[in-house]
Amino acid sequence: MTESGRSVLLTGGTGGLGVAVTKRLLADGWRVVVPWITEKELERLDSHPRLVLARADLFDPAGVAEVAALAGGDEQAPLRAVVNLVGGFASGARVHESPIEDFEAMLRLNLRPLYLCTQAALPFMIDAGGGSVVAMSTKAAFAPFSGASGYVTSKAAVLAFISALAVEYRDEGIRANAVLPSVIDTPGNRASQPGSSRKGWVAPEAIAEVIAFLIGESSAAMTGAQVPVPGVG
Repeated sequence: MTESGRSVLLTGGTGGLGVAVTKRLLADGWRVVVPWITEKELERLDSHPRLVLARADLFDPAGVAEVAALAGGDEQAPLRAVVNLVGGFASGARVHESPIEDFEAMLRLNLRPLYLCTQAALPFMIDAGGGSVVAMSTKAAFAPFSGASGYVTSKAAVLAFISALAVEYRDEGIRANAVLPSVIDTPGNRASQPGSSRKGWVAPEAIAEVIAFLIGESSAAMTGAQVPVPGVG
């Protein structure tokens, strides 16, 4: 199925997962708008006639508004999807040994760009007659581990936000779903965990397949879903 004639705003599209998602969505026919912040990121993506790269600070409302307007400004390819991949992980001590600043940093990283980008894109998707929002959570939201209270809390909040979106915008044809992977098999994760067997890790390409499905017409009846992608083997 081709999704030609549609635009998607893809945050984190230059990252270890994002490159695979960008390639998959371009292959499916989407016009893909990818924000970036440092020029080194651009080396990870090949040029493509339907790839739009825009420098933007996704923690700044004004910068987000500009990139959303770019994504929603093509009359030939209206904005019909937002894929939020920006986020991060940090672990450390248990709660009584961790400063509140570390906790708040995880909330900011995993929630602020998600909220701002979705908020800015919604009016364009409503005008286009509907659309799809996808966000990244983690299986750790249901299976937490010690030393990651900020990460686990922020990723659980992602699920709550997606659930709220699914209810608030259902009548406008906006769907919202979350993806819950295990450890993603990216170069960064390999470097940070060199001794891991990588058993149960999930390939970026596999997650890209799931995301492509969630923003495509084949999943038109799905909203409010929490989709586990744990990997196999």
